[in-house]
Amino acid sequence: MEYYMFVHFNINTFTDMEWGTGGENPALFNPSDLDCMQWARLAKKAGMTGIIITAKHHDGFVLWPSRYTEHSVKNSPWKNGKGDVLQELREACDAYGLKMGIYYSPWDRNHADYGNEKYLEYLHLQLEEVLTNYGEIFEVWFDGANGGTGYYGGANENRKVDQRTYYNWPKIWNHVRELQPGAVIFSDGGPDVRWVGNEDGYAGKTNWSTLNRDLVWPGWPHFKQLQYGHKNGTHWVPAEVDVSIRPGWYYHASEDHKVKSLPELLDIYYNSVGRNASFLLNIPIDPRGKIHPNDSVQLMALARQLKLDFETNLASEALVEASSHRGPGAQYEPANTIDGDSGTFWATEEFIRHGSLTLNLPNLTTFNRLLISEYIPLGQRVEAFHVEVQTSDGSWLPIAQETTIGRKRILRFEDVRTDCVRITIDSALAAPLITTVELYRAPRVLTPPLISRDDQDVVHMKAGEDHSIIFYTIDGNEPDSTSHRYKAPFPLPRVATIRAAVLDSVSGEWGPVAIQQLEIPRKNWIALKGDRKMLDGNPDTYSTIRGNKIEIDLGEMHALTGFTYLPDQSRYARGIIREYRFSVSQNGKKWQEVSSGEFANIQNNPIGQEINFSPVKARFIRLEALAQVEDDEEVRVAEITLRDVRKDPG
Repeated sequence: MEYYMFVHFNINTFTDMEWGTGGENPALFNPSDLDCMQWARLAKKAGMTGIIITAKHHDGFVLWPSRYTEHSVKNSPWKNGKGDVLQELREACDAYGLKMGIYYSPWDRNHADYGNEKYLEYLHLQLEEVLTNYGEIFEVWFDGANGGTGYYGGANENRKVDQRTYYNWPKIWNHVRELQPGAVIFSDGGPDVRWVGNEDGYAGKTNWSTLNRDLVWPGWPHFKQLQYGHKNGTHWVPAEVDVSIRPGWYYHASEDHKVKSLPELLDIYYNSVGRNASFLLNIPIDPRGKIHPNDSVQLMALARQLKLDFETNLASEALVEASSHRGPGAQYEPANTIDGDSGTFWATEEFIRHGSLTLNLPNLTTFNRLLISEYIPLGQRVEAFHVEVQTSDGSWLPIAQETTIGRKRILRFEDVRTDCVRITIDSALAAPLITTVELYRAPRVLTPPLISRDDQDVVHMKAGEDHSIIFYTIDGNEPDSTSHRYKAPFPLPRVATIRAAVLDSVSGEWGPVAIQQLEIPRKNWIALKGDRKMLDGNPDTYSTIRGNKIEIDLGEMHALTGFTYLPDQSRYARGIIREYRFSVSQNGKKWQEVSSGEFANIQNNPIGQEINFSPVKARFIRLEALAQVEDDEEVRVAEITLRDVRKDPG
């Protein structure tokens, strides 16, 4: 299926939260213009093949009129309690020829019996409802987040479960297979489809579809291995890349300007589909019940660009030769790799685990993409390969050195011009079977500039490509050639919104607009606990604080309205705050708590955590780590920003 839509829509849409607590009033759920047909229409136009919906998230609220809970749309004002989101989505998927999938959180922060056997009976009864009343389901998606604080019928306590044993996963899987024998089951380790181990939108550069499945369970602590799979794994459990088009999974109006750009979405596509994984792109639904225009614009931009990237296969007329092929007859000939038939393939001689394909092109050809596929019905075999092009003097120039291929591997590189391409399989687990080789020349796509402001309130910008000129505005207008031209870093010691875009000086093309909100200037701040790395505007640096408190003197009084905390962004991040308390002071001695809670899903999605509160006067702020993702002796903070009542004049 390759590419399909995730839809996060639930009571969190109306509370502006990522993870609900379970104690929400069902009356809050009230979309003004729910339109599942719009979701399906856009998914189809985008080239997607299905939609998976959050039928029940961790808060326990369900999108269908369940017989087994009151925490349901049946007790909402939407359609006077007679509505059923799942039924409307079923009809929309059928209308547009899409498959339908169900996300079901095994954790339930609402249910009074969560943590005991009685809750498991409830879980099975609800699964029976969603898997028998809504037609054919292609995927059942089980989240790995399980156990913690919650409402739990009014208990308001912390309930831990043994994620490996409590649910009796084999029993759940068997129940799903009885109800929907054609559905695949997703969780950290499958059993059919595995999580890719991150929510950033990429599979590992090496990505085996096999996994030592019996070692993995939902909540498995070694989840980073899931990016790569296990060579010679015991089971076939391919990776699914799940990522949101926005920083968060649910809709937040504050993220309307943070929808991923076309270059970002292209990177995700090439690092998921192009790395032997499927691509599950989340589109959050807004409180109307529709996809927001900003999201649909980028969704369609990606569809158009992918069509351009793969418009003309430049290898279709090549003469293909091989170092060897299995015979006799034409069944395994090298020409099978360009015949457009995924059911035919080139195979080396039996027991030969290496070999090469040479594509002799009819003319000198410029290309920057190479697509290659293995014949998956007989397994994933290739563990290393490289690509070369022949130069005008007859020598061979290496352009790629790679590892796994799988169902589809797409390589990106700068333009190369040649009439001869050689792909060499260096090693494989068995005789390599290659079904497809294609070449393309994708048009150039400009990236938005990077914008930051350091701790001295100086703005820095950086273009992603050579020959790019940056133009920017701070007055709310879109940048054009009459706007300010960025030549060097400049001071901007005030609240401001910068909009910037690049103009390619060679082609005359414009790139997408980057928008950066600059909050309270930080030059005069003093880090009382920590250092200025958390103020430097660089997400790749971080302050390390021994203990659990970050304290800052702002130098003057402010009417604060919120803060943003960005955790450590390094590959092996540590010291991430999970539960927090934020306090303020006017004199550094008497403190007032203004906000506390959890940074939901921060381990898997370590984005900036935006917290808002009613205006409060303060000169000093304190952020305390009440609990961390891991029990560390230190806290790491990449960035901290504060908002006040002053508005951007632009």
